[in-house]
Amino acid sequence: MEFEVNGARRTVDVDDDPAAVEVVRDRLGLTGTKLVCAGGVCGACTIQVDGEPRVSCLTPAVRLAGRSVTTVEGLSGHPVARAFAAEDALQCGYCTPGFIVGAAAFCERWRAEHGTTPPGREQIAEALAGHLCRCGAYEGIYRAVAAACAGDHDTAPAGTTGTAGTTGTAGTTGRQTTAAARAEAPEKTDGSARYTTDLHPEGLLEGVIIRSPHAHAHVRSLEAGDLPFVPLLPPDGIVRYVGQPVAAVAAPDRAAARAAAARVVVDYEVLPAALDVRQAHTGEGPLVYEDKAARKRAPGSGETPQLVPARWRGNLRGPSAMSKRPAAAVRRIREARTNTPERVVEGVFTTAAQTHTPLEPHACLAHWAEGTLHIQVSTQSVKRVAELAAERFGVPVERVVARAVHVGGGFGCKMGLTSDVVAAVELARLHGAPVRVVLDRDEELTDGGYRPGTRIRLAMVADAAGDLSALAMDADNDGGVSVGGSVAALARFMYGKAPRRLRDFDTVTHQPPGAPFRGPGGPTMCWALEQAVDEMAHRLGQDPIALRRRWDGNPKRHALYDWAAALPVWTSGRGRGGTGRYRRGVGVAAANWLYFLDPVTEVELTVEDGAVVARCAVQDMGTGSRTVLRRAVAEALGLPETRVRAEIGHSDTVHGPTSGGSRTTPSLVPAAADAAARLREALGGSDVAARLDAAHGVRVTGRRPRDRHGYVTPFTLGGIAIGRGFTGSVQVAEVEVDTRLGRIRPLRVWSGIAAGRIHQDRLARSQCEGAVVQGIGYALFEERRADPVTGRVLTENLEDYRIPGIGDTPEITVHFHQEGFEHVPGGGVGLGEIATLPTAACLANAVHDATGWRPYDMPIRPDRLLEGLGT
Repeated sequence: MEFEVNGARRTVDVDDDPAAVEVVRDRLGLTGTKLVCAGGVCGACTIQVDGEPRVSCLTPAVRLAGRSVTTVEGLSGHPVARAFAAEDALQCGYCTPGFIVGAAAFCERWRAEHGTTPPGREQIAEALAGHLCRCGAYEGIYRAVAAACAGDHDTAPAGTTGTAGTTGTAGTTGRQTTAAARAEAPEKTDGSARYTTDLHPEGLLEGVIIRSPHAHAHVRSLEAGDLPFVPLLPPDGIVRYVGQPVAAVAAPDRAAARAAAARVVVDYEVLPAALDVRQAHTGEGPLVYEDKAARKRAPGSGETPQLVPARWRGNLRGPSAMSKRPAAAVRRIREARTNTPERVVEGVFTTAAQTHTPLEPHACLAHWAEGTLHIQVSTQSVKRVAELAAERFGVPVERVVARAVHVGGGFGCKMGLTSDVVAAVELARLHGAPVRVVLDRDEELTDGGYRPGTRIRLAMVADAAGDLSALAMDADNDGGVSVGGSVAALARFMYGKAPRRLRDFDTVTHQPPGAPFRGPGGPTMCWALEQAVDEMAHRLGQDPIALRRRWDGNPKRHALYDWAAALPVWTSGRGRGGTGRYRRGVGVAAANWLYFLDPVTEVELTVEDGAVVARCAVQDMGTGSRTVLRRAVAEALGLPETRVRAEIGHSDTVHGPTSGGSRTTPSLVPAAADAAARLREALGGSDVAARLDAAHGVRVTGRRPRDRHGYVTPFTLGGIAIGRGFTGSVQVAEVEVDTRLGRIRPLRVWSGIAAGRIHQDRLARSQCEGAVVQGIGYALFEERRADPVTGRVLTENLEDYRIPGIGDTPEITVHFHQEGFEHVPGGGVGLGEIATLPTAACLANAVHDATGWRPYDMPIRPDRLLEGLGT
């Protein structure tokens, strides 16, 4: 078959009837086109066929015969590509090529019909409705597409290279644009960024994981004749959920690997399974873990190992408690129920499990060479993965080299030695060849991790003066076979010192394990606590912001309360619900979060050919670590960024932090500043730029200085130390509720963040905007569901498991309060997690303001809303 690709004639064999995405990626090597959902839902594989966007995962390759195909590589230099880079319309970048291809086609049509009049949000959302961004970079995408259509990026910024002439009607006004907001933006917008899923070394074998079809079984034997395979079973040979890895095989391509997997015969002794959460909570039913040894191997759903020990009773673990004068709290609640019930707020709040579903799935490419293990891996912890791999596979840590140059999202689920890594390494050792294991989307949605579902019982009492008198919260965490849920414990740190009983329980079932997810436990706790505070404000007849400000002694959040209370929508927009079909409401919610850091982070600076190269074993999953490092060094040395290069994602350099726990920037920036000071000293003067050309080979290593007054914890746990002070967030949201169809449309969200100095404003705003989008998904759409009889996950594709699209995104305004962390070197801490904590509760309070109905169960589905309204 012959066809044209990016202006060149190509010939490919399509006798095996491949999809177009396979031809483009695997046979032509144009890996900017990403395969994510394989169902035409996400848009990541979009190509243009004769100028029209098409999803290549559903397009048979034979349909391309004689046609003209354009991929993202063919749009390098297009105004849309430049706009995405300049307007920071990306984070991890995995979805970016598909967006650019679709947006470029829209831009051409729009410019032909409307000239340089920019389109509105509705037109852009309609054009890009078939695209998904899990990072939630939609606000930047709106800006980029509008700016490109307006002609703002028709010419390349001065001094840039690799920006070819524009195509079609765009490129006529000659306007100048700004430089890329991210260091790697040019690679991510022209398709040249290589993720683990894009790598294809010579002799590559594709690995496939064989997974259990049973929720609970003992594997008696594995047989495959002369077919080589590796077992992936736990030591006791017990599988405890549908989808648990059992073994892995490899072959030259995925089709052959799947055929090989079908030849492996697994003899299962099927056992009774605990799938009913309510029964498991009573301690009854089949045991998930039969003894202490098995319980110790239980995976954790929290970000750090469980600090508080807890007893087991059957399948119920807990309580683990972070209480404060619990007996007094219980006594006050009991007395208030009798004496002042009007000042008691009680309720049972539930949340569904929220799946991480990064668009780049878990993926690892491994090979052994001369006794050294090399792994290319999609991970949030390149250094930690290397250390764990050395321990697991019995090699010295200096003989393990991990790489994670580009990572397509993680959100907490890619922080350990995951099954894809284990399978790839074992298969590579078995075959003596490079082996890549990439999870399919159904595997990712089944066994890739999720935020546990919960059932929270809450009681809150206010005294005669209207102050918080007592709080009780019991949280039942439903994380499948995982333990360590921490929801109620987080309520210890908000709203003063009133007595409180806070207990967390793990209800263990034969379901896949939960995993840490952006602010583990935080959004869940806020869902209950912040709705209860809102309800108390209504009971007391007080303004919800004023009550929070009164109860909350944190001066950083006081500044945010003052900002929120002054918003016009708050002063004049509340309580307008009315009685019509469409009702508007305004809500508020607040949150805090611990300040985490990695105190032993280092940055190495080397002068090479007149430039400074900054190296650190950190990774960038879309949070901007590469850009933060480069700019921190450039600013400290007084150099233009063009003379600083950041090399990250390599485990065999100086220690870097895990991208989790909002610890990356507050660990990296102070270490970079220390390294810059050491380099300036080594060069013997203040004018660094004048001395670089003669300083080739000079190398220094800087280390993160200690915070003034030290840390809360005298030791690190899992690479984390707890710093002094809490970050804060106050969010206000306006929603429109359709009382006939039960739909909730977020209109605008104002997000106030107190995390000290903002080191990179545009990147920080993008993180906070994306955090709001993920919070909207948690509140309104996302619900991981499983078959109650078999334990199989039913939401195993992006059609059934819905994440927010660009049309679901409200206008988002981010406000930073930059005081309060002067004791931290650099003056700022992390904000990726605090920015998402209050969003779901904020939306729920807005729905209550619009309708008078309180949503206790999340997500707030249309059926639930209509039932609550009695319609």
